[in-house]
Amino acid sequence: MKKIFSYTFFAVLLSCITACDSDFDELNTSKVNVTSIDPVFQLNHAIINSSFGSGSGGGSALIYDMGIVQQIITPNSGVVAGANYNQDNREATQTMWQGYYRNVIRNTRDVIHATQSLPGRTNLMHMARILQAYGFVVLTDTYGDIPYSQGGLGYIDRVLFPIYDSQEDIYKDIIKELTEATAALDASAPTESAEVLYGGNIAQWKKFGYSLLLRVGMRLSKVDPTRAAQIALSAYQGGVITSNADNVLVRHTDNFVNNVGNTLNATEASNFYLTAPFVNHLKNTSDPRLGAIAVRYMGAKSGPEQVFNPSLATYNGNIDPAVQVGMPLGYTNSTIVPVATSLGLASFYEFSQVDRTRMVKRTAPMFLVTAAQTLLLLAEARQRGWITAGTADEYFSNGIRAHMEQLASYDSRSAVPTAAIDTYVANNPLSPGTAFEQINTQYWIASFLNGPEAFANFRRSGFPQLTPNPFPGKGITGDFIRRLTYPNSEISVNTTNVNVAIARMGPDNLDTRVWWDKP
Repeated sequence: MKKIFSYTFFAVLLSCITACDSDFDELNTSKVNVTSIDPVFQLNHAIINSSFGSGSGGGSALIYDMGIVQQIITPNSGVVAGANYNQDNREATQTMWQGYYRNVIRNTRDVIHATQSLPGRTNLMHMARILQAYGFVVLTDTYGDIPYSQGGLGYIDRVLFPIYDSQEDIYKDIIKELTEATAALDASAPTESAEVLYGGNIAQWKKFGYSLLLRVGMRLSKVDPTRAAQIALSAYQGGVITSNADNVLVRHTDNFVNNVGNTLNATEASNFYLTAPFVNHLKNTSDPRLGAIAVRYMGAKSGPEQVFNPSLATYNGNIDPAVQVGMPLGYTNSTIVPVATSLGLASFYEFSQVDRTRMVKRTAPMFLVTAAQTLLLLAEARQRGWITAGTADEYFSNGIRAHMEQLASYDSRSAVPTAAIDTYVANNPLSPGTAFEQINTQYWIASFLNGPEAFANFRRSGFPQLTPNPFPGKGITGDFIRRLTYPNSEISVNTTNVNVAIARMGPDNLDTRVWWDKP
């Protein structure tokens, strides 16, 4: 009896062990962990991160781009040193590189790789190609020669040390990518309603693609005007953004904040100011946009005395255009003090700032490609005779109007009244003798807060006519910074390929011009 019991017990035990072993893989496989991701969500990640990152002290867009084009500046040094002193601060110059390669290019590469063999996701693939082209335009315009053909392929092809392509070759391929991908978008194919830019609207994605193609074509106006004319015409015929309803913008929420706004509402709240050239231009032309953009904290002697919450009884912010005073360039936080005193200000903390309760609040949108910008480029293309439809004056006036109307998207308190828009447009017609200057000065204003685009178009067009930053002991030999420098991480890790790019392009400094930026 004991033997029977023993055999039975052993058989049951063996059965349990076998059963446990046979189900081992299933028992140890998580039912909730993600093993794959729909590529549309990677596209969304790339879209959201196309909004310019802030990085240390505000990042390259704030510390360099907006300062180089003399819209926003700081008198301070240290982590925010950059365009204010015409200095090379590689902690700041690297932020666009790191943010875009890690979050935009890597994800668009993944989306294209994941969808290229899926017949039902062709629209998603072409959307990713367009957004990827946008990301590479920002990167190459900022740095010059960059990893392009192998850039972002570390995860897919294990390319750890990508080669640097010449900007000329990059532009050729971007033109091809935009032309092919935009034309291939198909409204009859399955839509991608989960993407956060246009909700899968193919017509709007096509306008994005052709508007970016127009921008790329106009970049070639000095280096290859014949090709520029061909591309501008092709983009126009394809159909570009001419309405604010089709603007390319990143929407921000309390969970996905505007990084520039976050910086200017936190660590650098009292460190950045509107410049005298920008404020004076708007004041001198009676431009109603100044009232939508600026605030001056009356009597402030320190950062804490800038009481920026309008709901507080002690609020000292004044948005009246008549009282705005821009900060002159070329001063430190010490030497600017007597300048402020001479202007009747309590301290330099009383200079005008971009309003952080409106234009750069944390939930403010970030505009990447707009109707205003596109219409102004069409005005220039028409003025050059590269397109024949419409008139340059119509495109010019409509571009101004589009930007003024766009300001309401930041905050209802930034809305420009229709009557004020009508008056300004009527008082500022396009004059043939100064057309290029007028158009590109308006582009400068219309690209406010889009630092990379304002910086690029300033180099391309030479307008507005700005006086060089007079800061003594500048770190550049020319009048203006022409590009940003490569990250130290690239120089130390991808040394061979960086050196090839430097040998081809020119020294890795702030003076070297990118390929299309001809004197």
